[in-house]
Amino acid sequence: MAIENKPEEEFDTVFNLNDSLEFSSHSEHDCGKARIFKIIVIGDSNVGKTCLTYRFCGGTFLKNPEATIGVDFRERTVVLDGETIKLQIWDTAGQERFRKSMVEHYYRSVHAVIFVYDVTNLPSFESLPEWVEECSKHAVGPLVPRIIVGNKCDLREHRQVPASAAHCLADGYNFPLFETSAKDPAEKEHVDAIFLTLAYRLKSHKPLRLKQLSESSVRELRNQREQETTFCQC
Repeated sequence: MAIENKPEEEFDTVFNLNDSLEFSSHSEHDCGKARIFKIIVIGDSNVGKTCLTYRFCGGTFLKNPEATIGVDFRERTVVLDGETIKLQIWDTAGQERFRKSMVEHYYRSVHAVIFVYDVTNLPSFESLPEWVEECSKHAVGPLVPRIIVGNKCDLREHRQVPASAAHCLADGYNFPLFETSAKDPAEKEHVDAIFLTLAYRLKSHKPLRLKQLSESSVRELRNQREQETTFCQC
């Protein structure tokens, strides 16, 4: 059962499943008029960051995902109230050895941040303050929306993080809190709502436009990932 907690002044009316919206993965909306927003998804390894982004962008659950090396890119184009919005999702590595040289790329020109923890893994929850601090160290401004997502809530019998503790932490930061499951098909609409909440928030505040990544930039990032994979002897 998904739960969510939203600060009083933010997000409470940002997105409703009855709102006017369309989804598209086709080129008809991939035009120069679309505003592009960069959202980074961060947290410890094995908390389900890749599965969450894949559920939102691909609509299905990714079985047996490999550890993210550096960063993965996924995009989804949506039409909100008649306006085309492209969400550029940066799925980041949780292990420091896979992300150290990529950190600057993560946080550059970011529009929103999603912190993910695993409700069945207490250490992943306890490390959230470190991830929040890392954002601050890399000059992510206070006006950049941030939300916390507890994943794997379908594993009720294995829960280690009480919902009350999660609410307390989220309230302390004044961040919205969501609990969901990337695996459970019944949670698909709720996963969509998490990302679309941010999309509506960003759309209404009309932040600076993020330029589409050039092929050379993407190639450079992928080359760095390949070099890290070659270097790692694990």
